[in-house]
Amino acid sequence: MKTFATHQIKNIAVVGSLKSGKTTLVETMLFESKTISRRGSVEEKNTVSDFHEIEHERVNSIFSSLSHAIWRDTKINILDTPGNDNFIGEINAALRVADTCVMVLSANHGVEVGTEIIWRQVDKMHKPTLIAVNQMDHEQANFQQTLEQAQARLGSQVTVMQYPYNSGSGFDSIIDLLKMIMYKFPADGGKPQKLPIPAEEKEKADELHNILVEAAAENDESLMELYFEKGALDEDELRQGLRIGIANRQVFPVFCMSARQNMGSGRMMGFIGNVCPSPEDIPEKTVSGESIPADSNAPLGIFVFKTSIEPHLGTVNFFKVGRGTMKTGLDLIDSRTENSERIGQLYVVNGKNKTAVEELQAGDLGATVKLKDVRTNDSLYIKGSEIKFAEIILPQSRIREAVLAQDKKDEEKLGEMLQNLKKQDPTLNAFYSAELRQMIINGQGEMHLWVAKWRLENENKIKIEFVKPRIPYRETIGGSAKADYRHKKQSGGSGQFGEVHLLVEPYSEGAPDPAEVTVRKRELYPLDSGGHLEFLNCIVGGVIDARFIPAVLKGINETMAMGPLTGSPVRDVRVALYDGKMHPVDSNEISFKIAGSQAFKTAFKAAKPKLLEPIFKVEILAPDDLTGEIMTDLQGRRAVIMGMENEGDFQKITARVPLAEMYRYSTTLRSISQGRATHTNEFIEYALVPEDVKQRLMDEFEAEAEPA
Repeated sequence: MKTFATHQIKNIAVVGSLKSGKTTLVETMLFESKTISRRGSVEEKNTVSDFHEIEHERVNSIFSSLSHAIWRDTKINILDTPGNDNFIGEINAALRVADTCVMVLSANHGVEVGTEIIWRQVDKMHKPTLIAVNQMDHEQANFQQTLEQAQARLGSQVTVMQYPYNSGSGFDSIIDLLKMIMYKFPADGGKPQKLPIPAEEKEKADELHNILVEAAAENDESLMELYFEKGALDEDELRQGLRIGIANRQVFPVFCMSARQNMGSGRMMGFIGNVCPSPEDIPEKTVSGESIPADSNAPLGIFVFKTSIEPHLGTVNFFKVGRGTMKTGLDLIDSRTENSERIGQLYVVNGKNKTAVEELQAGDLGATVKLKDVRTNDSLYIKGSEIKFAEIILPQSRIREAVLAQDKKDEEKLGEMLQNLKKQDPTLNAFYSAELRQMIINGQGEMHLWVAKWRLENENKIKIEFVKPRIPYRETIGGSAKADYRHKKQSGGSGQFGEVHLLVEPYSEGAPDPAEVTVRKRELYPLDSGGHLEFLNCIVGGVIDARFIPAVLKGINETMAMGPLTGSPVRDVRVALYDGKMHPVDSNEISFKIAGSQAFKTAFKAAKPKLLEPIFKVEILAPDDLTGEIMTDLQGRRAVIMGMENEGDFQKITARVPLAEMYRYSTTLRSISQGRATHTNEFIEYALVPEDVKQRLMDEFEAEAEPA
């Protein structure tokens, strides 16, 4: 395969809602460019893009996939993406390396909920955009309604480039406002006839053409002057203005088509090749925001945007050449690990099919295999030319479950396989929580976790189940108390003896010493679970030998790890050891450890014990007509509404919500809003649990502790 220069490369991400026809459009583009000789279909489960078994089972895209089409003298790298926002990580990865986004709308359904959710990401990443109104052959296709929705929800930059002469089941003709001709397609699609615009459409076409010309001229002063001078722009001048406008996101040209009937995709591909930005026009960015030109003669630097594990190949890393020329046999440094990685093979990709190549120039997309420790978001560079490219925006987790292997023998293997899934999908986070004694998995929604479950059970042969995760509560105190405990045990020979007297009180930084004791030594311990333990040694006169003090502290620490109220970690306490007794023969470390533990437990319960729970800041984006129902649901979750404000066409509700009330909230929110609302959450603090909830949790803990 020939090597393409940077200016000959176009990288596009095809995005849109479920069932808008993205995969069918990609298949048709590959067929039109003669990359494939026969078009597959989603229904027949033989498309280039959707090649995973789970995608065949679900009959929709789960993963983003890379393919490429050669159109005239241009290589168009095409990233087909899922339409479900559960897989927003796959979408964001594709958008990260694309230079243009093709937003596919269904002429039947218009701008859908999924469109709006994905558009937020496109807008946030500031991607030049084309709009493809697909499924014009559907009997209920409505181009005008879809256009109006797009202009209302995606912005006034949405500008008609084409419109259908007819639509519905008889769709076969498109009026093109750039070339001012009509394309009429044969019944089986393919190459159209070029015909004059029908007389009855001339006035409408002229009006829309003038709007297009004005939109193009606005982006270049010289073109604007030319337009005022001539009252028109020719095709080349119009194309020049559109090129600038698209790159600056001031124009979103609208195309119309039927990908299923192979009508219209070729014209859009020609426009992509001639007008859309190449990597030369949109430089890469580093993590610090520096622009990096796509110069094939510069020192090599690549960015890994996707990782997969494939049968017979192992780990496959997909990358974009940010600068320089990528060749086989090179040794590159990974900016994350600083390890050297040898590039053994290079591939260009069409779905699951890979073709070996010798080199790829700046701006191109490709894949390599068998690197030792390279992950998604890694940057690799030639030694001595360090670079770290801007990373993919990874969304916060929205759903949390505990996962169990049905067969205990699979538990170790389960942890390993979850890490493999995490390597392939960084938005899936799995870890073992020693505190909760559960394997926790975080994801974007129920479908996201369902896919993880499917892969574990079908690819790794591990049967699993999801259960409700425990809540990481914390225990502390609101007052001070004293307690003592004598541990005495005699059973022949040497016995056990240790007595300690403790004062416990809340810890606060800079607090004065307790008035009733004399502090000899002060130690402050940050706790893994958050907060602090301050330990004051106030022993005078040697009533407890110094060698037993660490044992007392160990007993306190062990009790704090599983607190007296609910078995949750204790935080933010100050403990003063101020008295005690020992025996010249029977005292030992275990005696003082037990005495310290029991004295702490007694004092803690007498010091106005409190239970704390994690509180999350939750931000919900929802249409205005849904805010009432959403807020009612939040109030039933012990939420405190912090505010509501406009954000674009949505309302943003901000609330403080206990984690205990957030279980499967994403599912509830989707149900309430029919998928039109989305949310993010982040931990902000620990706060007091209400007394009734505290008592219930204590009762449950005691019941579990009682012997059966």
